[in-house]
Formats: sequence, C-alpha cells, structure tokens
Amino acid sequence: MSIQQLYMEAQQLSSAKLRDDIVQQLYERSHRLCSEGIKYTKSKRDTRTEKLDAIFTSPIFGFPIMLTMLGVLFYLTIAGANIPSSMLAEFFGSMEKYLTAFFNFLNTPEWVHGVLVLGLYRGTTWVISVMLPPMAIFFPTFALLENYGYLPRVAFNMDRLFKRVGAHGKQSLTMAMGFGCNAAAVISTRIIESPRERMLAILTNNFVPCNGRWGTLIVLASLFMAANFTGGLKSLVTTGVIVGIVMFGIIVTFFVSWVLSKTALKGIPTHYTLELPPYRKPKIFDTVVRSSLTKSWSVLMRAVKVAAPAAILTWVFANIFIGDTSILMYAVEFLDPFGKLLGLDGYIMMAFILGLPANEIVLPILLMGYLSTGSLTEVDSLVDLKQIFLDHGWTWLTALNMMLFSLLHYPCGTTLLNIYKETKSKKWTFLAFLIPTVIAILVPLSITQTVRFFGWM
Repeated sequence: MSIQQLYMEAQQLSSAKLRDDIVQQLYERSHRLCSEGIKYTKSKRDTRTEKLDAIFTSPIFGFPIMLTMLGVLFYLTIAGANIPSSMLAEFFGSMEKYLTAFFNFLNTPEWVHGVLVLGLYRGTTWVISVMLPPMAIFFPTFALLENYGYLPRVAFNMDRLFKRVGAHGKQSLTMAMGFGCNAAAVISTRIIESPRERMLAILTNNFVPCNGRWGTLIVLASLFMAANFTGGLKSLVTTGVIVGIVMFGIIVTFFVSWVLSKTALKGIPTHYTLELPPYRKPKIFDTVVRSSLTKSWSVLMRAVKVAAPAAILTWVFANIFIGDTSILMYAVEFLDPFGKLLGLDGYIMMAFILGLPANEIVLPILLMGYLSTGSLTEVDSLVDLKQIFLDHGWTWLTALNMMLFSLLHYPCGTTLLNIYKETKSKKWTFLAFLIPTVIAILVPLSITQTVRFFGWM
C-alpha cells in the first residue's frame, strides 16, 4: 500500500472521537511515565497555579469569570476615559483659535484655512481626543491580564466552542487582539498553522470591535441606552450595553465560522497542545509603560495618518458645489432611501463610506453632514451632541442600528490591505469585505422591519 493510499484510508477512518481518544491516551501515557520517573517537590507556587486553574478553567466558573473580567475592563476604559477625552478636546479647541489667528496674520486664502484647520486639524485632533484616553487605559490593562497569565486560560476555555464551529482554539487569541486593532489581529493569525483555520480567523476577526469603533459605540450607548441614568450607574449601564454588543459580535463570529466550515472552508479542526504558563506577578510599571508607548502610540499614529487625508477629502466634498448643492449632499440624498430602509439615513451611510480609511472618523463626518458647516464640527458637550441627533430624527432604534452596523460592517482600509498581504488573494479579500457588509445590512434591516411591523416605534 502506498503512502497516499495509507493517508486516504486514515482520513476515512478518522473521526473526532478517535482523535480525542488518541490524544487522551497520549496524555495518560505521558502522565504515567512522568509519575514513574520524576519526583516533584511540591512548592507553594505549584499549588497556587493548580488551585487558580481549577477556578479560571472550570466548566462552571470559567465563562462567568471571563465575562466579569471583560466587563471590568470595559468599565475601567469607559469610566476612566471620559474626563481626559473632554480635557483633550477642550485643549485642542482652545488651540484652534490661535491657529486661525496665525492664518489670518499670514493672510492666506480662505480655502487654505479650511483644508488645513477646519479639515486636517479638526479631524486629527478629534481622533486623538476620542482614541488616546481609551487606548491608554485599555491596552495596559489588557497587557496586565496577559502578563499575569490569564489570556492562555481564555484560549483554553474558548477552544471547545471554536472546535464545535470548525475553527481553531487559537482564534480566541487573535480575536482578543482584534479588540485593539483588527489590522494587527489579521497578522497575528500567523500563529494558526492550518491554512483553512487561519482563513476562518481572518474572515471573522472584524466582528469584534477595534479601538476605532469604541468611540462610536461608547458615545451612542451613553447618549441613548443609558440616557436615564447618571454618575457611576450610567457608566455601569453603558458597560452592560457594550458587553452585550461585544457578545453579539462573538456570536456572529461563531455563526459565520460554522457556516464557512460547512461550505467554502470545509475541513476537520486540528488539535493543538496549549501549554498553560504559571501565574506570575505582573510587572506593572514595565507593562504599563510598554503598552502605552508602543501599542497605544503605534495604533494612534496609524489612525492619524489615515484620518488626516480622509478629513481633507471630506472637507473638499462638502465645499465643492454643483449648482447650489455640495457633492457630499448629492451623495447623502442618493443614499437616504436605502439608509431609511435599515433604520438609518443617508448621512450615516455616507459617513461609513467616507470612513472606510479609518473607523475613527465616522462620527465626525456624520456630524459635519448634519450641521452642513463644511468642516469637521466642534461639539462642546455630549448634551449638544445628542440634541443634534434628536433634531435629525434619531431614536433609540437609530442608535442601536448604527451601533450594530458599526460592529458588523466591512473592515477598514488598513485591515483589508493586511488581509490581501496575508492571503495573496483578491477573492478572499473581497469576501472579507462582502461577508460582514451583507450581515451589517441584514441585521439592522431585520430589526427595523420587525419593530415597524409590531408598531413599537
């Protein structure tokens, strides 16, 4: 019998139970050999790791603890970012008048001031104000969990769920990285050896919100979902809504992985051995400094580099008129009927299209369209922001649909570029764009039509 025939026969005999039995036998045999040949000196640290693992990887307590950790992480990010975000916005706003005075002193044409100050400066400073404080809290806190040794336990807990949908347990690690940046998470899928399972991880990573979308989700949840609460309770309710949105994205990840593993990416999940490191005391200072200076700064710079030309482009579209209507408004009127069908409007659809280079600029572009100022708009407080939305017919349904569309829609330009670099395939890059786009349309469409059918709005 040739090797090829032997391989084919083995494939036919292979089953999930057989593979599990083989792995179990290997572990039991290894355990017996270790017991016979190795003497352990039971240390206090060994006992502590075993006791903690019994809790963190428990079938009963493992998932509730994961959800609690996730909630605490988001609460710290949301509650801690509000004040520094406002302070940064006020600082940049105060600097703008000096820039305007400087341009007036130079007697520059009005369009130069519009492009550089009202477009470029406001766009980039908005991104910095909205993104920097949450990143400066989220990344170090996340890194502390990683440094403590908890993240491998998350992968261990999630492994069984990912196997059931035909994916790989390591996908949980790449998914966790997607909370910071989907573009970086796509590169991190290199840790998955199987090409099929790696492709599943790439195609579904976008369903966890990256840092560029946190701003939109947090602001809308605070304004419309936690509107009747104040103080710490408001942050708590906002956290609950954000955790719900994230959980919905994870459910969509499982569903899409399952569908793809049964259709375009058929195959059997591969096994892997995950070595759980011992718990260790986090190096707080090193971790916080490294995460703040490297991860936060690099992601912020990438966002600014992308947001700056997009802000200029937005200003140009809003200030070039055909007849008495700007190019931006022609596009808004064209998209409005489709947007209404999804419980959104033409302004929101236009903001997402222009926000393709970076999700961080979707909200500023939306405000610019609503106020028709021809420049990225300054908003002094969240109360003013909510009033702008209400004046344009927003309800809780509009906010919910925009949050879901933001969660599920196509990846940003940088992520799509990374997907093409990693897959070397136009087909898979196009599918990475198409799959989330279709889902992002179907979900708000279903919710809106259901709400209207039952007369809840």
